[in-house]
Amino acid sequence: MTPIDPHSYTDAAHPLTKHAALTISLDFESKTITGTVTLSLERAHSGEIFLDTRDLTIDGAWDSTKKGLKFVLEPADKIKGSLLRVFLENEVSDFTVAFKTSPQASALQWLEPAQTGGGKLPYMFTQCQAIHARSIFPCQDTPIARLKYSADVNIPAELSAVMSAAYIGRVPGETEARVVERFVMEQPIPPYLFALAVGDITYEEVGPRTRIYAEPSEIRVAAYEFAHTEETVKQAEALFGPYDWERFDLLVMPPSFPYGGMENPRMVFLTPTIIVGDRSGVEVVAHELAHSWTGNLISNATANDFWLNEGFTTYAERRIVEVQDGVERVGLHIGLGWQGLEEEVERFKDQPEFTKLKQNLEGVDPDEIYSKVPYEKGFQFLCHLEQKFGRPAFDEFLRKYINKFRFQSIDTETFLVFLKEQLPKVEELVDLETWIYGTGIPKDAVPPGAGILQKVLELADKFKSGVRLQPADVQGWEAQEYIVYLERLPKRLTAEEIQELDGPFHFSESKNWEIKVATLTIAAYSAYQPLFPAIEQTLHTVGRMKYLKLLYQGLLECSREGNALAKKVYEEAKNKYHPIAQVVVQGLISKYP
Repeated sequence: MTPIDPHSYTDAAHPLTKHAALTISLDFESKTITGTVTLSLERAHSGEIFLDTRDLTIDGAWDSTKKGLKFVLEPADKIKGSLLRVFLENEVSDFTVAFKTSPQASALQWLEPAQTGGGKLPYMFTQCQAIHARSIFPCQDTPIARLKYSADVNIPAELSAVMSAAYIGRVPGETEARVVERFVMEQPIPPYLFALAVGDITYEEVGPRTRIYAEPSEIRVAAYEFAHTEETVKQAEALFGPYDWERFDLLVMPPSFPYGGMENPRMVFLTPTIIVGDRSGVEVVAHELAHSWTGNLISNATANDFWLNEGFTTYAERRIVEVQDGVERVGLHIGLGWQGLEEEVERFKDQPEFTKLKQNLEGVDPDEIYSKVPYEKGFQFLCHLEQKFGRPAFDEFLRKYINKFRFQSIDTETFLVFLKEQLPKVEELVDLETWIYGTGIPKDAVPPGAGILQKVLELADKFKSGVRLQPADVQGWEAQEYIVYLERLPKRLTAEEIQELDGPFHFSESKNWEIKVATLTIAAYSAYQPLFPAIEQTLHTVGRMKYLKLLYQGLLECSREGNALAKKVYEEAKNKYHPIAQVVVQGLISKYP
């Protein structure tokens, strides 16, 4: 056995899957999906083929002639799940596997009607990154195995489905109570970009290639928030070339969605926490749009190379925001990113491997060490290249890179070979070894700090000296300035300092979740009990992991009372969280007995 990916059983000697045809049926009562998947290989094969699964029941396997195939489901590995061995005979290129998911499938969250905006119908959604597609259907769950897919999705007639695929149509099901919705994805994607959501979902058109999807109770505010999406797509095309995915639709998720956004092609999933009524959520949309070139069009080969997805996308996102808002305002985003990078380097001071760009994650769950390092250190590396060669030359390199590797999954070493070919002097001007394989922040990385950013940082740094924010200081400020200010402050303040911070501006009551959570994080770490009820309410309301990690970590560390509150709230709220988020929070709690 020679795996091609430390997080997959896919064997180097076996052909890769080129297409998956799914026929599935959702049962909201049992919280399971049953169905079949027909896998088409890139070449005919005899002998074993290895597939990834997690908590799946396998009900059978057969070839294209309906002849049964022998299969063995191995005991589960904690990280990778179970190896499914299917024994192919007589040079098979297509075979089918019947399966059933577990109610605890790591990619799936099933919501009761009470957990939805309308309160009347259930909801289900997937989150497959990094290695969770295998909990939905047997597959070669590695980005290297890019595949096209089709899906017939059998659902209750009162619900609607959306996927990371083109919608073909709706046909009657086996009874009047059921319908089948059909989809096809004609471009090869990594399995982690397989996405499905089913619920009371409606949409509004906001552009020639963009619909905003949401529950009916949220659709009006969502459509307003993202009304200018087409303009953003055009700005990105001007920078990076034609948009290759035909449509750029957005689905606003229920509050339990664990991420800010997920870049599923044709159907981006977005947290509702970015909708605050002022269209400030453009940064998240810009990031997920940028993935259409860097991440979706070109993907990291394995989790070891995750920075190729997120470093490039963070760079591309900020280029889009720069076009929209100008150099000074994008500097605020860069400043926040730098602060986050410094915090992550401190977090991993005893595990420096996780501060590298190219990492070795053998035996490590990617979800458990998810951090800003691939995003922000990758961004800094690309900015360093741009600074050394100039923006025109670097833009030319970027376009060539996208054209060269479109619809491919590559590793860091492949990128470096191309970089050296296209920018021959790069090894003279840039210490590639330190940037790519070194730990921490390289010495030649330049901290941001000019213009608006510098003024905000200076005000925050004066707080501990007794200088408080005044109305005159914040004249003309937008949400980003407040976020930079709050995140720059020490995490632990006195009760009096928190009162002086929050009292005049009511940050803890802000409709902007970034501002609200930044303030509540300070309160959590500071054991400031007057804001414990607000922290508790937040942990019951949203499932975005960024917020959960900050608030639970603060409570667990701050005091005996805070620790007890964190554990009590988690027991009450855990079923509202996606399984991925549950694992992360459980990991935090286990460190604080």
